[in-house]
Amino acid sequence: MIRATQVRGQHRWDDPPADTIVLDFDDRHRRRMAMAGTRGLEFLLDLENAVALRGGDALVLEDGRLVEVVAAPEPLVEIRGSDPQHLVRVAWHLGNRHLPTQIAGRGLRIRRDHVIEAMVKGLGARLIEIEAPFDPEGGAYAGDGHAHAAGETHDHASHAHSPHDHAGHHHDHGHHHAHDHGHDLQHDEHCEHDHHDGHPHAHEDK
Repeated sequence: MIRATQVRGQHRWDDPPADTIVLDFDDRHRRRMAMAGTRGLEFLLDLENAVALRGGDALVLEDGRLVEVVAAPEPLVEIRGSDPQHLVRVAWHLGNRHLPTQIAGRGLRIRRDHVIEAMVKGLGARLIEIEAPFDPEGGAYAGDGHAHAAGETHDHASHAHSPHDHAGHHHDHGHHHAHDHGHDLQHDEHCEHDHHDGHPHAHEDK
């Protein structure tokens, strides 16, 4: 089985990919794992160290071909505060629990967790259930998770532990627009497509 031994970060490659691999957040942080692309290419991810992959990265096969990484949509909760100061307060509590957290536009995104959701509600924040790729911030403990072969580096760290380190900077890491729905979400299949931009579908948890 052919191996993928290097990673090229976002915007650092422009050759057409030989295939696309759709991975959720957990599977985007691996060192060695057998993988199959959406068009049937099978290969072995075999990196020197575990690397936090992001949507838009490319895995480099031994023969030089590239496999594009697409972040799979997964069930998330978007947290909205009454004002920036309120959101920073919520972010501090999430960071105090070392919870992977994504900063997205006007809110924070976390994976579904009923205990954490109850805590956030208790802090007066509003919750919106969405399905979108999860791309959490890198925290102070993460280090440079994208140190690659051949001097390749990445601008983001490997794992989010302390979102309060970043809470003052509201970056939107994806072009995602939440749409309100009046029904529960049911989305169990990975979205197998060849583009980066997911469009989360959401409904408010009142």
